[in-house]
Amino acid sequence: MYSEPIISVSGVRGKVGESLDPQTITKFSLAFGTFVNGETVVIGRDSRTSSPLLRHAVLTGLLATGCHVIDVGLCSTPTILLMSKELKAQGSITITASHNPVEWNGIEFASQSGRLLNQTERERLHHIYETESYILSAWNELGTYEEIRDANSIHLKHILNTQWLDVNSIQNRKLKVILDCGNGAGSVISPLLLENLGCEAVMINCFPDGNFRRPAEPTPEAIHELCEEVKVSKADIGFAHDGDADRVVIVTNEGIPLSGEWTYTFVADFILSKTSGDIVATVSTSRMLDDIANKHGVNVHRTKVGVGWVVEEMHKVNAVLGGEGTGGVIYPTINYTTDGITSIAAILQYIVDSKETISGLADKLPKYEMCRRKLEIPSQEVAAELVEIAMRKYKEETDSSVVLDLTDGIKRVWDDRWVNIRKSGTEPVIRVFSEAPSTEEAELLCADTLETLNMLLKQINL
Repeated sequence: MYSEPIISVSGVRGKVGESLDPQTITKFSLAFGTFVNGETVVIGRDSRTSSPLLRHAVLTGLLATGCHVIDVGLCSTPTILLMSKELKAQGSITITASHNPVEWNGIEFASQSGRLLNQTERERLHHIYETESYILSAWNELGTYEEIRDANSIHLKHILNTQWLDVNSIQNRKLKVILDCGNGAGSVISPLLLENLGCEAVMINCFPDGNFRRPAEPTPEAIHELCEEVKVSKADIGFAHDGDADRVVIVTNEGIPLSGEWTYTFVADFILSKTSGDIVATVSTSRMLDDIANKHGVNVHRTKVGVGWVVEEMHKVNAVLGGEGTGGVIYPTINYTTDGITSIAAILQYIVDSKETISGLADKLPKYEMCRRKLEIPSQEVAAELVEIAMRKYKEETDSSVVLDLTDGIKRVWDDRWVNIRKSGTEPVIRVFSEAPSTEEAELLCADTLETLNMLLKQINL
């Protein structure tokens, strides 16, 4: 049992009833209401069974600090943030644990008009929370509440009107699509998108009751049902969302699941064929993006892992696209947050424009193999200490054949491969990602790194 919630760049998360309780959510909401000076805040939630509980705790904090709360209901995370932008709100709170297991939940913060908090704003919010320096409203100045229930149609309108989308061309192709929403928030919007695009759609796990019938994170291992349905139905493509639909991953027309790295790679190749400009990715995103960027004559800017860091860098370099290897892509013409629903539209247009199958498109792109492992750690504090010890060790051992990148954790880079060690911001684990020309080489990099970490962990008093 974890005694404390995990506070990260994306917000606050924990296991409900263990590391996350209503008091914590209320305190953070009091802090956020104070942070936005009691102005307008948009709230929304994913489909988790604990989300209604957290919603009441969020309302308590916001109303107590005099906020005008606009509740958009059960929506995807990108929909909620887009509504904050549409309504010109001073902030938003999304109730979600995104890709975490069903027993987890949390809240994610954005500031004015759906913009993710920058580092200075995060520090200010956390200071208010830690010092409990809330500004409470008098009995006759408490906050107000209203509901809006057309958020999904507004989000869809933005997607369908985007410059690079030719709705008629997709409708004429009559693509057969299998959609697996994982019983999450994508269930209330992505089926409508496919309907608008004239696709023959088959739905799997698209009832948003929060009883996830597969893991919320759509890894290749988790979406075997989708893979089988694509093969049996002879579909053109399969899509799978995570719990709040800010991500989407792909199953090819051959029923082969692709990692989230391919989502950003496909979208980058498509968008950069329509417009020119630099792109932004995290340090642990595949080097396939570097090859795509070279193909189109643009640069890739690398950041720490976390959507907030990617967004900050996108603003700095005026990027046309941003994202992570998780299946999350950011479309600045719509909003500065990862948007799995918009990614479905972009990839369908990519297929139609290319006159290829998704398997054919994958075959034409450069390939590397990635390995992802994680080491369970007793606490975030121990994880931080272990990364620090590992950093000292690798600094002492690094020679001219290895570049040590300390942008986020420790990334060791060779000419044709890399391995990254970093403390997770959402779980008490250390993540080890590697990429190499072959599966065997990528797995060996991960295995050697984990062996070193386990050895160094013995030096820490647990």
